[in-house]
Amino acid sequence: MAGWISGLTTLHDLTERLTRTRTPDAALHEVLRAGATLVGAPRGLLVLEPADGLGPVTTAGLGLCHAELGQLETVPRAALAYGRLLDGLPEPTAVPDTAPAARPHPTPPAHGTPAHAPGADARPGPAADTEPALGHPVPAADTELPAASGRPGVAEPDVLGTPGLDPRVREVATRLGYAASYAVPLDAAPVGRLGVAVWLYDEPAEPDDHRRHLLDLYRTYAAGHLTRVLELHRQQRAAAAVAEGLLPHRLPRVPGVRLAVRHATGPRGGGDWFDALPLPDGALGLAVGAVSGYGPEAVAAMGRLRASLRAYAVMEGEDPVAVLSDLELLLRLTEPDRSATVLFAFTEAPGGASSGAPGGAVPAGPGGTFPRTLTLAGAGHCPPLLTGERRTEFVETSLSAPLTMLACWEAPSVEIHPAPGETLLLYSDGLLHRTGDSPDRAFARLHAAAAGAPRAVRRDPEALIDHVLGRLLPQGLDDPASPEDVVLLAVHFEEGRSA
Repeated sequence: MAGWISGLTTLHDLTERLTRTRTPDAALHEVLRAGATLVGAPRGLLVLEPADGLGPVTTAGLGLCHAELGQLETVPRAALAYGRLLDGLPEPTAVPDTAPAARPHPTPPAHGTPAHAPGADARPGPAADTEPALGHPVPAADTELPAASGRPGVAEPDVLGTPGLDPRVREVATRLGYAASYAVPLDAAPVGRLGVAVWLYDEPAEPDDHRRHLLDLYRTYAAGHLTRVLELHRQQRAAAAVAEGLLPHRLPRVPGVRLAVRHATGPRGGGDWFDALPLPDGALGLAVGAVSGYGPEAVAAMGRLRASLRAYAVMEGEDPVAVLSDLELLLRLTEPDRSATVLFAFTEAPGGASSGAPGGAVPAGPGGTFPRTLTLAGAGHCPPLLTGERRTEFVETSLSAPLTMLACWEAPSVEIHPAPGETLLLYSDGLLHRTGDSPDRAFARLHAAAAGAPRAVRRDPEALIDHVLGRLLPQGLDDPASPEDVVLLAVHFEEGRSA
């Protein structure tokens, strides 16, 4: 009875740990670690291959590096017990696993019982040291356990001693140093087959009935959890694909300007967006914004907002305040329960009336070059950052509320004159949130990252973006732990002469 209670307590602890996983990768590795505890094997792998064909298809390893997993993949699946389970193929000999109550107790081998042999009080191997231990001897064979369901597992207690063993299996087993294996299928409705998990022993061994039964109980729950995690992963992937499809597939080529952008949709699917819109007479419109909320509704609202801004920018892009005013009115009439932050910037081609050409107010720079004039207006959005050889400073756009937050939105525009070689960084607040710092600290880190960029990096907007993201988000953009979207748009101004 003590062993029965201990086993179920361990099972409870392991399932609790599994419930805390939120991504397929984390869930797969947790299943492997838990299984290693339950069957007393130090290594293993889990092949995820959902039968519905919707993916993802991947292999996770425990105590096996990528090269060792690759060696196993060179063996035909029909030659491996777990490969036959995965493909639904029959075993070449008698059925390898029967109901736990009908199986006799294994007899320790004559040459001595190995650490993970059937008759031993097997404990987790080195790869599972952090898992709860079973803690008690195996209960008697007539101890009644809760019923388990599903296809049975397949044990290979002595791989190298198996008659008619495929030479390729023998070669890989010898190279990897495993002598036995125990594989179980992972099945759950409505997908059906999810994949198969297999644990590898360093010596000839197999789990006893008690451990098999605990593993059967665990894998029944694990398969259901994996199904839910996979469904969530697919929904997030679909939302990210829709969000990406609503954003520009390529950036426009505008004389005198080089553009680069990085965008990542958070796991919940958010409404951060950007745009770079070529306008008549060589002008350029730039926008970055964020719609409140998460999920498909926020993504759809983002697409509507971006399309509306494009229409207003074509008609009156030279006046960013007018663009945002019209956008605010539209949002208030059509989606009054939603708010949004937006920053819109307009710049004419070099030599335009407002860009410093003869007759303009901005004098020519060294060598007869004329800096562009950018006119910006913001609605509750983060201030852009202008960086170059001589300065790195935030552009102080006037304080303004997000769209629909006030009875009447109003804010003046701001003009800046980026010098040739300078870069303007437009970004969403998700970039700051993902740092995990307070707003002041996040702004300071962003400023320091841009100011500390080497000269060669400053000249290339792609390299500058990678440099800034590397300093702010060392974990990378694809961080499942953060729900935030990220947008970072770099606008680099090259030298240009007046016409």
